[in-house]
Amino acid sequence: MELTDRVLDLTCALIRAPSVTPADEGCQQLIADRLAAIGFSNEFVNAADVTNLWATRSFGNGDGPHLLFAGHTDVVPTGPVEQWSSDPFEPTISDGKLRGRGAADMKSSLAAMVVAMEELIAAQDMVTAVGTGNRAEQRNGTISFLITSDEEGPATQGTRHVIDVLSERGIVPNYCIVGEPSSTHQVGDVVRCGRRGSLNCCLRIRGIQCHVAYPEDVVNPIHTAMPALAELATTSWDHGNAYYPPTSFQISNIHAGTGATNVVPGETEVLFNFRFNTEQTEASLRAKTHAILEQHETEFDIEWTLSGPPFLTEQGALTEAVTQAIQEVTKQTTELSTAGGTSDGRFISHWNRPGSNRVEVVEVGPTNATIHKIDEHVSIDELSPLTQIYQQIAQRLLSL
Repeated sequence: MELTDRVLDLTCALIRAPSVTPADEGCQQLIADRLAAIGFSNEFVNAADVTNLWATRSFGNGDGPHLLFAGHTDVVPTGPVEQWSSDPFEPTISDGKLRGRGAADMKSSLAAMVVAMEELIAAQDMVTAVGTGNRAEQRNGTISFLITSDEEGPATQGTRHVIDVLSERGIVPNYCIVGEPSSTHQVGDVVRCGRRGSLNCCLRIRGIQCHVAYPEDVVNPIHTAMPALAELATTSWDHGNAYYPPTSFQISNIHAGTGATNVVPGETEVLFNFRFNTEQTEASLRAKTHAILEQHETEFDIEWTLSGPPFLTEQGALTEAVTQAIQEVTKQTTELSTAGGTSDGRFISHWNRPGSNRVEVVEVGPTNATIHKIDEHVSIDELSPLTQIYQQIAQRLLSL
């Protein structure tokens, strides 16, 4: 069977499973079965209602580099099904595209990773069988898979949970490829070498509820909030750096009022978010925000939630292997970028190993134009090159 057909068949099987987060619906078992057939050891490290697959295979004496392939089987909800051109969980092919929820984000990447390892191991077994040179003896290292069903949800019982378990066993990868859809126009044109951090806040500004006709008795929390919010919104937090744009502050929701037009509310609730670069930390953003609020003499309570810190993989062994693989397969020069949203790479990069270097992480996947949208799809002609890119990355990093 042709390479594209093998990846396509597995992608279709995964799409047929309606794995809306945090459900897995058997996707990881399909992957585990394929990996077991080529010598991987599989373990499910589940937590709560989240399914997590950890699969490993060592080469040589196993003390060489450790390359992790990471991804997720869960998908976002479909939205209005009637707006789709076809059943979102019935893979449909038209105009050279495979349509279905998860086609781009990221079931095609998972399928390509699995088939890439089938191709790589088949090639290595052939080298061993014919005894060509000493390449079989040079194989050394570990390839692993960490696949969760919690990436599109709270992301608390998936990758983060597995990292904690593996850290207690002393297991830490050197390199990681996350299969998020990173490309813009064609597969491989953009690789994510980092992501901004995301810090959320729920701010409650207190006042005194009263009848609007008695302003002398009122402390209006809407009025007192506005100057502080205006300063937060206009503050230049930093100027970014060579890898990141400036840190941004955005208010996503403001709520106040009792529903009556003649009552000043006693509280205003404001939700806002920082997308921040490596010039900032959670602590620095919190401290400056508190200082601005206190300067405006507001009475407030504040709750912070860190979705994840920024991560950055600077140019080195991993980015070199990735860019060379893309050049070899697609004949194009890739762009290293930190733009876009976030992924589980933020947890993997900050793997729990005090005193050690961080895991080098990049995101390599298909084009992202339709992710999370109605009629999500992936171009079928992306499947083979993506698979070859994954295979070549592994070959270069582990000298296979």
